Amino acid sequence: MQVTLTPELDASHFAASEMLLVPEHLMLPDGPAQDHAVLVEGGRFRDIGPADVLIARHAHLTPLRLPGKLVMPGMIDAHHHLTQSFGKSLAYGEPSEIFRRIWVPLEASLDDEFVFMVSKLAALESLRGGFTTVCDAGTRAKGDIGAVAAATQEAGLRCVLGMICNDGSNESAASERRAIKDQASRFLREWSGAALVHPSLAISVPEAASDEMLVDVSKLCAEAGAIFQTHVNEHLASVERSVVQRGLRPLQLLASLGALGPQVLIAHGTLVTPPELMLLRDTDTAVSYNPVASQWKGNAVAPAHLMATLGIRFGLGTDATRSDGFRLMDAAEAAQKLAFGLSVGDASCGGGWTWFDHATREGARAVGLAERIGEIAVGKQADFLIVDVDTPEMCTSFDLTWDLVRLGNRDQISAVFTDGRLRLWEGAPTDWDARALQRQVAQRARDAVARAPIQRLHEPAAQHRQASRRNPL
Repeated sequence: MQVTLTPELDASHFAASEMLLVPEHLMLPDGPAQDHAVLVEGGRFRDIGPADVLIARHAHLTPLRLPGKLVMPGMIDAHHHLTQSFGKSLAYGEPSEIFRRIWVPLEASLDDEFVFMVSKLAALESLRGGFTTVCDAGTRAKGDIGAVAAATQEAGLRCVLGMICNDGSNESAASERRAIKDQASRFLREWSGAALVHPSLAISVPEAASDEMLVDVSKLCAEAGAIFQTHVNEHLASVERSVVQRGLRPLQLLASLGALGPQVLIAHGTLVTPPELMLLRDTDTAVSYNPVASQWKGNAVAPAHLMATLGIRFGLGTDATRSDGFRLMDAAEAAQKLAFGLSVGDASCGGGWTWFDHATREGARAVGLAERIGEIAVGKQADFLIVDVDTPEMCTSFDLTWDLVRLGNRDQISAVFTDGRLRLWEGAPTDWDARALQRQVAQRARDAVARAPIQRLHEPAAQHRQASRRNPL
């Protein structure tokens, strides 16, 4: 086939609702393919196949040739906290369970306007990092969760949006439980038909809710085809607290209540016993594997490679650490190798493709959107990236999939699409002013932090350096 270069592509070339893309590489479910094309029409992938076949079949379209570019599925962040992301640098060096000392007081200080602003900034960070979908575990900010939904929709980010349903404990009042469940039902109904927002219910940790609430929230999600999110077996303190309060580890508690199942997504799952792994597998409960959170503040690394082998569904999550999909895949592989692979001589630890798949289509399975997104396949929503692989690091690639895991960077992302619409071009939104938003958030962030009763246990780097010089022991 004679290939001619498309001159000087810019954002305007991708404004049409119908596009025939002819990249140098097209990432299909079984791996990268060359000399292939994909038709995007009406927000979906409508046709895929050899480039010459599609060009002849759709002769009314001018092919958009993309030499040196890869078209790949958008990545999926299976665990995020959108309203915490702006304060991520408060958590550096902090020990586990920082939600008690930092996140709960910080989020409680936010008003609706600032919730909207920080959520939109977090959405922008996610899109810049190659994520077209995030699964948000819920905010403790006062006010209407609609501010988060509005922000992600305006930014063009697909969001599985959690509404927190904590009622405290088994001592909670029956009237409080009814009010929470009524609100949860309304939330699921209200957002059920939205294009980019997918409603979800959440309980921060199992011991933060009554047995009745855990059962009913899980049941509501199962009936609505939604996801029930909760942080499970993340830290030693949380596991011990659950044993003291309820006589069972968090995952055991959910299992004893019959609250596990394919509608459930547990965040972290770092401290899991062999029987608990079997519980996850046998109930088809999904997990968010959050390797950067383990690096930054965790007690352990989830045995994700073993989970994959056992057939336990899982996606990769940032936990609001850094929104860079390529670095997340790298961390996913590296954490497995350091925590498990080195001691048994496993030099592969998933062969690269494992972590790419769990950042894309397996991530879609974990967050309940497998029918819609996660791969470039006919009929799926057109959530995808155009990535520059004609770089010094990748121009001699012999294994593009593994190169993306180990060498990929967000600065290689030329374009980000959700629902077939161009959302970012060369790292910037196409239809709103990111710089203005950044300035607004920066101006208000310090005031929000100053108002919140935050307790930090680790000094900022410059102060820590000085203290180390005074007392090197």
